[in-house]
Amino acid sequence: MNRRANLRAAGGRIARALAARGQNPHIHGLLVVIALAPAATAAGQESVRERIADLRFPELRFTPTHPRSETVRSVPVYFIEDDQLPLVNFYAVFKGGVRNLARDHFAAAMALPGLLRKGGTATLPPDSVDHRIESLALAMSFGQAGGSASASVNLLSDQLDEAVELWAEMLREPRFDSVQVELWRETELERVRRRDEDPASLAYGRFNRIMYGDHPVGWEMTPGDLEPADLAEERLRFVHESIVCPENMALGVAGDVDWDRASALIDRMLARWPPCSGELLEDPVPVIRREPGVFVIHRKTEQSVVILAHSTSLRQGDTPAWFASRIGNSILGASGLSSRLNTELRTREGLAYGASSIWTTSRRNDGLVGAVTRTRPETTLEAARLLLDVVGSMREAAPTEAEVSRVVDQSVNGFVFNFGTPSRIVARGMTYRALDLPPDWLERYLRGIQRVTPRAVLEVFRAELEPSRMTFLLLGDTTRFDGSPSVLGDVTVLENGTAPSPPHGSPRSLR
Repeated sequence: MNRRANLRAAGGRIARALAARGQNPHIHGLLVVIALAPAATAAGQESVRERIADLRFPELRFTPTHPRSETVRSVPVYFIEDDQLPLVNFYAVFKGGVRNLARDHFAAAMALPGLLRKGGTATLPPDSVDHRIESLALAMSFGQAGGSASASVNLLSDQLDEAVELWAEMLREPRFDSVQVELWRETELERVRRRDEDPASLAYGRFNRIMYGDHPVGWEMTPGDLEPADLAEERLRFVHESIVCPENMALGVAGDVDWDRASALIDRMLARWPPCSGELLEDPVPVIRREPGVFVIHRKTEQSVVILAHSTSLRQGDTPAWFASRIGNSILGASGLSSRLNTELRTREGLAYGASSIWTTSRRNDGLVGAVTRTRPETTLEAARLLLDVVGSMREAAPTEAEVSRVVDQSVNGFVFNFGTPSRIVARGMTYRALDLPPDWLERYLRGIQRVTPRAVLEVFRAELEPSRMTFLLLGDTTRFDGSPSVLGDVTVLENGTAPSPPHGSPRSLR
């Protein structure tokens, strides 16, 4: 009571002083409160702290949701019902892609997703397909990666039957309209002609060709791939019938539909789908360049592109080494501005706006470990040397506990967002199947990275990283470089940006 009386008395004195000055004490009431707030806060601070310390909460437990796994006509289906919104998502993933075809079918494989969307169907020309998509308010996507193709449709649940039938017909019975095929070919030719105008795209493409040679990872589209015969209907149909067929398919459904109705739709969709008739090649094993070297491409640009990497034999899997590599890669350069590469090249030296690390791993084949940045031509070699030094530092001493904890905490704290929507859960389940990963891979990943120690990160870098083996690519205005690229190793100048591997004539080409 004494404290409250003292506060009221102090407030009264302030109010009387304001009135004596001819000022309205009510207008300044807020100032009175602010003036007294520190005293009030200090007075009650200890009791508030005590009450906060006494608070008790139940332990938070998160149980991940997994999709229901079913089979319809031998096709695996991942399903989650969710009636929060009147929307349904259908997904399809097909095993098989560019890397399972001869080089002669490269253009046809690359064109397939766009022509499934734009090329019409057996019963509908392209403009009619567009009209129906618009009238049904559908959102569609079609894509392809090196070893798979995919498609999806988002629709209103009251349009379910008509929308799924249209989507299925686009996948199952494409028209490959000749006008749309030629439009795709001309657009791709123009993109190839203009590719050299983007320094980063040019550099990444050339570096892949240098490292992978005549392997699908190293293939780049050329005008020689885009002759009319390369997109003849028989080639497009061969690619389509080899990939987009039930034996290669997995389906996903998420949204405002029950399983009985969804399964009936899928059964009707698959009943008219012919089996695979084309022949896919086995995944080719890449023979990655092992020798160090420096490749230089002269381009009059205001930014140089610097890439360095060498092969690594580490495979993706449920192993301590692989989990340590993921944490180490994030510490090095895959975690944004807080990474070592960005701290050194951007923050301390001001050589680049950003830098990032590379560490690719697959289930079956070797990958690459290294780094990339962009810088001014006048600091190209300085940036390349610093890039190499920072990468090399990962095998000289273990990272700190704080570095490891920061990266692990970022992944753990974001874990729940992987389950934000049923659609995301279903799509991830299908992706894991395509990559031959177990259904609970995300949980295994979380447990694996939580066990990573600084020592484990050091050991995996010492086992897989060897700075003296690096292959460099420097693309930029060589007349403005801060020295000779030969300080980095033996130099090969790529005239007009061409890499030392021909596009045709390989064992995987029919020509």
